[in-house]
Amino acid sequence: MDGYGRGGMHSDSIKFSEKRPDNLKDYPAFLLRTLKGFFFRLFYVFKLIWDTKPVILVFMTFFSIANGVIPVITAYVTRNIINSLVNAQDNAAFDYRSIALLIISLFAYKFITRSITLLKHMTTRIAGELITKHIKLMIANKTKELDLSSFDDPEFYERLENAQREAGSRPISIINSTFDAASEIISMVSFIAVLATLSPLAPVIIVVLAFPSALINFLFKKKTFLYLRRRSKDRREMNYYSSVLVNKDRAKEIKLLGLTDTFIGKFKTVFTKYYAGIKKLIVREGIWQTTLSVLTLTGNCLLYMYIAYNVWKGDLLVGDWTLYTGALTSVSSAVTALISASSSVYEGTLFIDNLILYMKEGREVVCLAEKKETPTKGIPHKIEFRHVSFKYPGCDNYVLEDVNFTINKGETVVLVGLNGAGKTTLIKLLTRLYDPTGGSILLDGVDIKSFDPDEYYSLFGILFQDFGHYAVSVSENITFGDVHAPVDSDKVRAAAIEGDAHEFIEKLPHGYDTPLTRMFEEEGLELSGGQWQKLSIARAYYKDSDILILDEPTASLDAIAEQDIFNKFDELRKEKTTLFVSHRLSSAVNADSIIVLSGGRITEQGCHNELMENNGQYARMFMAQARRYNEGSHLEIYDPHPYHKERTPRKRHD
Repeated sequence: MDGYGRGGMHSDSIKFSEKRPDNLKDYPAFLLRTLKGFFFRLFYVFKLIWDTKPVILVFMTFFSIANGVIPVITAYVTRNIINSLVNAQDNAAFDYRSIALLIISLFAYKFITRSITLLKHMTTRIAGELITKHIKLMIANKTKELDLSSFDDPEFYERLENAQREAGSRPISIINSTFDAASEIISMVSFIAVLATLSPLAPVIIVVLAFPSALINFLFKKKTFLYLRRRSKDRREMNYYSSVLVNKDRAKEIKLLGLTDTFIGKFKTVFTKYYAGIKKLIVREGIWQTTLSVLTLTGNCLLYMYIAYNVWKGDLLVGDWTLYTGALTSVSSAVTALISASSSVYEGTLFIDNLILYMKEGREVVCLAEKKETPTKGIPHKIEFRHVSFKYPGCDNYVLEDVNFTINKGETVVLVGLNGAGKTTLIKLLTRLYDPTGGSILLDGVDIKSFDPDEYYSLFGILFQDFGHYAVSVSENITFGDVHAPVDSDKVRAAAIEGDAHEFIEKLPHGYDTPLTRMFEEEGLELSGGQWQKLSIARAYYKDSDILILDEPTASLDAIAEQDIFNKFDELRKEKTTLFVSHRLSSAVNADSIIVLSGGRITEQGCHNELMENNGQYARMFMAQARRYNEGSHLEIYDPHPYHKERTPRKRHD
């Protein structure tokens, strides 16, 4: 476990980018490790397919064997047809029945081959869809288990991006290439046996000539993989710049500020760096393969001459010429195809490492007690912070230091502070999106790390400032407040009324069934910021939670709508333990307690009247906002102690 009470990254993952040894004596061990890694990843892919649908592997095995054997049978049938025709011509005798049977057999094999090709194509397409679904669900379920600190790690994002990018195509590509390689091996071995009847040296020559090309192919597949891994940052940048240019939410700003050419220029700059390296690899491989192809063709030419010489001498028949030259061509083609398929499998398994690494990510939200505790539900709860400190992963500065406070059962506490003071971070700690770097958080006297995470999460009704805008219907957006409860349309309507959203929902084309996106629904709508805010408040009302957390719940509403919502919140938070974050200090007046944060520490605590009498930071902020309200202006708030994730000043129309 790491310092945040999460499982750490697995240390036993195979190293796939290991450098070749400088010492020749170390090569056997290096090759053994490489093969071990290759077969480990290949087995991982086969297990993925098996877990998706075992029958896929059964069909692919059948297709592989059939595709390997049928070409050899076809070659022998063709040889017999030609020899029969030549014999009939020489002897002026034509055995129509036997030749017809051979020709029918030939086309029967061709029909079988074509049918297998079509069935394989159909199986591959269906399998591709099923495997893509299976892997995307794997990634989604894994992401569900991870804590929020993972998303602050650039390496995590790289693993996630790589895993998602390869999810759709790589596994089925690897399986296809693996069974193609198996087919080519069967075909190659069969034709080598045919060539061995001509001369034992013939198959040896073919295989030896193909080896350098195979080595170069594998070498450049590895080089390409390592280059793409090194340049993953460049690819992320290019994806970002291209996505920004077509992003609907940023279209107005980009157009008005004239940023299109700026981002196009940035894209071109990064692409130029990336392209130079990949182009160099492609050209170098092309030069090597062209040079080696001359050697391969020369060897094939000499073998053709040897077969022709034996036909001229009378040692072979004309049909034998067809059989052996066809076998020679087939072995050469099979070797080339085997090299291509094998290198594709090798390359694919290197890329599947991205998925393996992501699935091994171990920073998960877990219960750290030997025996899981289950929180009591349906009652107000007592919350205690004891000497809690926190700093984000990879940062030296503490966002919170030695924070101590208690929220008694049923109390409403308001968190107040300048931007960057640590208010939102404190909420993330309470909800176990992160675990404290030091100290402990208790719920009803029990460390929250002792609770089953899902049971603990179920206590909270949460409205974050950056709430989700989900591309589903209005009704679903509200029911997302409590996905574990049966959908209740009356409860949805009641929540919308309490959130002041019912009036505008009724005016939508399809009311509560209106899709809130134009992304994939022609009849969808885009709501305004204030409408989305009301919908998110309705979402909070929908869940009958024990602990209510409100993080800037009315930031997008006007003063009148805000006051109406606050009045309704007074009803909602009765008999609940409530934690409230707001820059609008008028919301703190009736709170049981107010906690003032500054620079990650609690500087003041008490009710509104007590803090006003103290004439400290809270009193100064409250009076400043009151003056600005009277002036019809706005207050721009900064914290003199900005920290990670909360260092951007925000404008609030207070």
